[in-house]
Amino acid sequence: MSTDSLLRIAALCVVLACSETLHGIFRTVVVTPRIGKERALKLSAVTGTLLAFAICWLLVPGVGLDTPGQHLLLGIGLAAFMAAFDMAIGRWLMRMSWAKIWPDFKPSTGNYLAYGLAALCFVPLAVWLARA
Repeated sequence: MSTDSLLRIAALCVVLACSETLHGIFRTVVVTPRIGKERALKLSAVTGTLLAFAICWLLVPGVGLDTPGQHLLLGIGLAAFMAAFDMAIGRWLMRMSWAKIWPDFKPSTGNYLAYGLAALCFVPLAVWLARA
């Protein structure tokens, strides 16, 4: 993989992280007070996935990947990056304990982040298939 492709993937990670952070802030400040936390978290998993799809629609073709496997691997990498980013924000910026961070990844606690991350694994492949 070329240096250019790696830089484009890094840029994609940064754009996704920034947009999902703003998405989370919007959910917390605007949506949650109107519809409640539980419904806002469910809605957020859907809108976050759609947001990731839109960003990938714009940026993934420029990365220069050629095969379905490469796109799937990119999706898995993006999901891993976003999970790590979410944990880092929670731990170091918001100063949350690990005991408060882990429930964000457990659907049994009413959080659907794990579903969004699972969907993100397939978003670049879906973009590639839709554009083919």
